[in-house]
Amino acid sequence: MTQQISASARRHPVFARFYAKVAGPALDKAGITEHRKRLLSGLTGEAVEIGAGNGLNFAHYPPEVKRVLAVEPEPRLRALAEQSARTTSVQVDVIDGIAEQLPVPDGSFDAAVVCLTLCSVADPHAALAELHRVLRPGGQLRFFEHVRADSPAIRRVQRVVDSTVWPLLMGGCHTGRDTQAAITAAGFTLTSLEKFPFPETRVPSPAATHIFGTAERTRPGSTS
Repeated sequence: MTQQISASARRHPVFARFYAKVAGPALDKAGITEHRKRLLSGLTGEAVEIGAGNGLNFAHYPPEVKRVLAVEPEPRLRALAEQSARTTSVQVDVIDGIAEQLPVPDGSFDAAVVCLTLCSVADPHAALAELHRVLRPGGQLRFFEHVRADSPAIRRVQRVVDSTVWPLLMGGCHTGRDTQAAITAAGFTLTSLEKFPFPETRVPSPAATHIFGTAERTRPGSTS
């Protein structure tokens, strides 16, 4: 079992304020809303979203979704997510928790959503294993994450910033994780995948390379 993360380790009050007031609006201005809409388009049934932040995805869940369980460990962001949940047309239940230990039975959900989250969880492999566990056979993982760059030069930059200031300043975020490999290692079968820079800027950023796609929790009798 994954070791429980202390309450103090979950709190990133400075980053939470920065994200809610600066980073979130900046991402909106850069065009992330269209990616959020695409990420959630066509979902039905019950969904779990880890690292829900201040609830910026909630407004984009389609009406066919019966319920969203939104998991957010950071207290300030969770409070903002609870406010956002009260204004949505779908049922959103916001809870305290960590992605590595979801308090729900096996096979509880039709879909799982990760959006700019796996970069900052303490153990992304354990988090993905949990999502695999709580999805029903044939359930879908939707993901939009910044990941390890293709360029060797940018990878070197990612290694430097990830081992020094970036996680401290950005709420535990790591720029150079190989999230695509982690998804398949958790037992998911990739069904669609796009890779692109976001936002597009003239100055290279260690957090620019993103992947967007879907993966399936393989049904019994299938191979992943």
